[in-house]
Amino acid sequence: MAYKLLICIVRRYFRNIFINFTLIFEKKNMSDNPLLNKLDGFDDRFQEVSTLISDPSVISDQQRYVRLTKEYRDLRHILDAKKKYENLLAAVDEAKYVIVNEEDEELRAMAREELDNAMAEIPKMELEIKMLLVPADPEDAKNAVVEIRGGTGGDEAALFAGDLFRMYQKYAEKKGWQLSVTSYSEGAAGGYKEICFNLNGTDVYGEMKYESGVHRVQRVPATETQGRVHTSAATVAVLPEAEEFDVEINEGAIKWDTFRSGGAGGQNVNKVESGVRLRYIWKNPNTGEEDEILIECTETRDQPKNKERALSRLRTYIYSREREKYLADIAQRRKTLVSTGDRSAKIRTYNFPQGRMTDHRINYTVYNLDSFMDGNIQECIDRLSIAENTERLKEAAL
Repeated sequence: MAYKLLICIVRRYFRNIFINFTLIFEKKNMSDNPLLNKLDGFDDRFQEVSTLISDPSVISDQQRYVRLTKEYRDLRHILDAKKKYENLLAAVDEAKYVIVNEEDEELRAMAREELDNAMAEIPKMELEIKMLLVPADPEDAKNAVVEIRGGTGGDEAALFAGDLFRMYQKYAEKKGWQLSVTSYSEGAAGGYKEICFNLNGTDVYGEMKYESGVHRVQRVPATETQGRVHTSAATVAVLPEAEEFDVEINEGAIKWDTFRSGGAGGQNVNKVESGVRLRYIWKNPNTGEEDEILIECTETRDQPKNKERALSRLRTYIYSREREKYLADIAQRRKTLVSTGDRSAKIRTYNFPQGRMTDHRINYTVYNLDSFMDGNIQECIDRLSIAENTERLKEAAL
């Protein structure tokens, strides 16, 4: 009896050694996995970035440090997902080996269960890795500026704009976002002709960007006496919150001239070169053309103070031009987002008699409109996000 037990132990020992060698061989064969091949080099870059973010010279350069710490977090997420994926592949290989070679039926049953679990998790892990490999929109993490305007439909459109605002207000409460109204114009019968508000929180623009467009409503207005269903519309524009931009001036490129101030003021004005003139070449962000800016200052008898004031005017001028560009970009983006506000250019229809909401972009319909208007719009947003991510994966050839 002892002899048989010893033989069993020895056989299991050598079998385990064989399994380990098999797993090592299978791990080498993982190099044939096209998804893992796309992750080549990520480990080396992660180690490089890990070293850089602890370098005092990098820490002192705040812009570079912030950029590298973000890259460090992104790489860590990718490598964590890679490790989980490799473990799943190894679990599949080990389970298959046990099923084929193990005589103990209990162990084989456990291996089958482990194989089923791993095979179910692998597609999810592959999708997660693919999404991590697709470059994220940097604007998704920003706060959002939302503008709602009544479109076609008169008073009813204004009432519906008010309903949309309350829907987003309740959605923001569920998400834990902070909402602050910046401006509004009330409708004659209630609601809003237009209302603008800011949403601050985590990944606000990434969630809210799908709401941009024309929202159509079909219902019996409160002002309707004969019970007829009317169709109206309101437009929603969701814009990423603009970051404060600093005016960058290469002071080494400024050409300075001094001259004597003219006019009243006595001998000092006529004999001392207190007046300053600066010339600066600035590249117009709208046209790409280079403009020469010429600024003169003779406000004081002190040349350094005049230089200071001239530089201040230069900064103000460039800031004004940069802001013009920003406002032009926002206007163009708004025009693209909301089209004309006509009912035919709809992204979504809210049919109150049928209790139905339909998002026409993804052919998604729910028959619980009251709940949807109560701010329960997350499922619709999630489906829109999945549709967008599917297109991003196609474009990235993943």
